[in-house]
Amino acid sequence: MARKFTITSALPYANGPLHIGHVAGAYLNADIYVRHLRSKGDDVLWVCGSDEHGAAITIRAQKDGVSPKEVVDRYHLQIEESFKKFGISFDFYHRTSSKLHHQTASDFFLELYKKDSFIEQETEQFFDEETQMFLADRYIKGTCPNCSYTEAYGDQCERCGSALSPRELIDPKSTLSGSSPVLKKTTHWFLPMDRHEDWIKKWLEVGVLDGKDHHDPEQWKKHVLGQCRSWVEAGLQPRAMTRDLSWGVPVPLDQAKDKVLYVWLDAPIGYISATKAWCEEQGKDWKEYWQNEDRQLIHFIGKDNIVFHCIIFPIILKQHGGYNLPVNVPANEFLNLEGDKISTSRNHAVWLHEYLEDFPARIDELRYVLTSILPETKDSEFTWDDYQARVNNELVAILGNFVNRCLVLCGKYYDGHAPDPESIPTPSPELQKLFDENLEEISKAIEGFRFREALQHAMKGARIGNKFLAESEPWKSIKTDPEQTKAVLYTSLELVQHLTLALEPFLPDAVERLKEMLGDCATEVKAGAALGKAAHLFKPVDDQEIKVQKKKLEPTMESEEQTAEVENISFNDFTRMDIRIGTIRSAERVEGADKLLKLQVDIGSEERTVVSGIAEHYTSDEVIEKQVCLLTHLEPRKIRGVMSQGMVLMAEDEEGRLRFVSPDAPIAAGSTVR
Repeated sequence: MARKFTITSALPYANGPLHIGHVAGAYLNADIYVRHLRSKGDDVLWVCGSDEHGAAITIRAQKDGVSPKEVVDRYHLQIEESFKKFGISFDFYHRTSSKLHHQTASDFFLELYKKDSFIEQETEQFFDEETQMFLADRYIKGTCPNCSYTEAYGDQCERCGSALSPRELIDPKSTLSGSSPVLKKTTHWFLPMDRHEDWIKKWLEVGVLDGKDHHDPEQWKKHVLGQCRSWVEAGLQPRAMTRDLSWGVPVPLDQAKDKVLYVWLDAPIGYISATKAWCEEQGKDWKEYWQNEDRQLIHFIGKDNIVFHCIIFPIILKQHGGYNLPVNVPANEFLNLEGDKISTSRNHAVWLHEYLEDFPARIDELRYVLTSILPETKDSEFTWDDYQARVNNELVAILGNFVNRCLVLCGKYYDGHAPDPESIPTPSPELQKLFDENLEEISKAIEGFRFREALQHAMKGARIGNKFLAESEPWKSIKTDPEQTKAVLYTSLELVQHLTLALEPFLPDAVERLKEMLGDCATEVKAGAALGKAAHLFKPVDDQEIKVQKKKLEPTMESEEQTAEVENISFNDFTRMDIRIGTIRSAERVEGADKLLKLQVDIGSEERTVVSGIAEHYTSDEVIEKQVCLLTHLEPRKIRGVMSQGMVLMAEDEEGRLRFVSPDAPIAAGSTVR
């Protein structure tokens, strides 16, 4: 019986083009997964679309001197075309500026409003007095309280990935005028997430929803659950679901003039409106894909969207009623580039549309390389040297070489037909094991969201095939044992045909060309059947091609190197750093801040007040009497009205959780770290 799936990929912001970090985060892995499910005959709908609302769009419009609509029209088309050219096989690609989406999002909000799902609250929000505008999160930049990055946005730090609120930033500035914004009162509608803590925790940790088994948490990635756990343990807080903006889905309330829906209420509903749009075209009922309990909902996202898809959106869906919640959210970590984080602001990126222009015949080469390095459980890195090595040493030398040798020899010895041995040869134990088990190995890895492992299994046939041909030497045996040569090449053709099944989810374009070469043997090898014309599946990447791509990145890499040189310090400079062991004597939440704890740290000679961005990772009770490393001679600064007199040093583990840097045994408070 066919399984049923609704698959979504994070909606890309239509404020700029796609880069390979986007592709490796939520789209290539989803495409492999969906292609695999389709090949098994499962009932699959995969939707996505452009996220065309929010401050990021209006910021881009102001930068380019055009309207927000002109921005989204331009980038929606570019993004959609890039996806198509790269072989990303959505069933439907929508956009959130459509009338259907606006209506869907408005109706959704009103249903929640009727159910008293929101609390109306007057709050203070940053206001730019020079431009006379309330500032959305993305219109504010400042220093991240967690990692001290000075260019953090009001909703997120792009360096450490922490979700933020504008008031948590240190020294916030308006991106519109550069001035320091002031706090001004405004009314918004908040989702009281604290009301949902109990069931969301049980759903995440145990996989139980409304007393029934919903999913297996053991199948979720550790870093996904780790990030969610940190949020829940720190205590969920109400979150505003409306914004003071002119571009977006208007809040459908008379008392909400000049307000729009928060993008993280608006955007996920885009999955639903995309489904509706597709169903209208297909003559189907959209509720089958969102409200049928037999259908599995899976979200493919990057790690910066984990909380929104694992906590906020599930709360919204459950509060509305009748909707399925995700059975898995296999978020990927970040892809870095040539030793540095991908940065759109510095243009330190490999843009997908530029790659497609430079290498129109190398679609599957990039798919292969990115799949090989997908950041499934930790950040990974793309380099052009590695790209060249993987293409030349694996796709060309292993896969392409085996396929070409097999088909060329069949063409030469049997006039372009499959050999016709006296009897169908029995494969060796190694080959029989491959035929019997390989596709199941690939399937298990893909359905476990281990795409790198799945690709290794898929390439196994080519590796074994090369070894088989090298050991059998049919170019020699054709003179001494023609019947043995027929058996060898017949078995080799079976291996090539097997590769079309194993590799299709990963290399769809190459597999189509390979099927053409196999001719009448594309679905099954038959003695004497006509073959197509042999051709090279892949061409080697030469040094000059790589040199050109590296040169594009030189300005951004030089900029980073210069920054790094400025940040380097001498050993003597390091010895002037005053790092002492402190003992935390008391801790409490900073009012109005989701992520800040106010600590009293005993350093022997005195107690220091320190504001630390660890509230998502530790409760107040958990840190009492902890011994920590405290950088004591930082200039005191006021954070959320509290004067902070130092910085607690933390380390980030593989799950994204902050850990104290502490002595391995109790030591006197005030001891110097050397």
